[in-house]
Amino acid sequence: MPSLPQISEAEFEVMKIVWKYAPISTNEITDRLTKTTKWSPKTIQTLIKRLVTKGVLSYEKQSRVFVYTPLVKEREYIGQESNSFLNRFYNGDITAMLSAYIENNRLSETEIDTLRSLLSKSKNKRDN
Repeated sequence: MPSLPQISEAEFEVMKIVWKYAPISTNEITDRLTKTTKWSPKTIQTLIKRLVTKGVLSYEKQSRVFVYTPLVKEREYIGQESNSFLNRFYNGDITAMLSAYIENNRLSETEIDTLRSLLSKSKNKRDN
């Protein structure tokens, strides 16, 4: 799989809105982000333009409104970022990462139970 473009934390905030509500207009993106951030509409428009330039968003002009859709799936992007984190900090060893989280009490009992369930499901899939 080819590497996806790197996006900043601010661009990621824009993408979360687009992934959730696409297709979505510039005004709708701006309205949603001005409620949760201190960004000006101009800043938000700049972030949107950067995402288009990076090939992460596409747009279509509908009369006088620009409507955006993602070119990258959320799951795909988060998967790439997770792999990057895992490789950078744990040399690709997920066991080492989970051990570090467990040893530092970073996982709740509920999270540990969820992981057990996921691992059990994964094992059952492989056994079938």
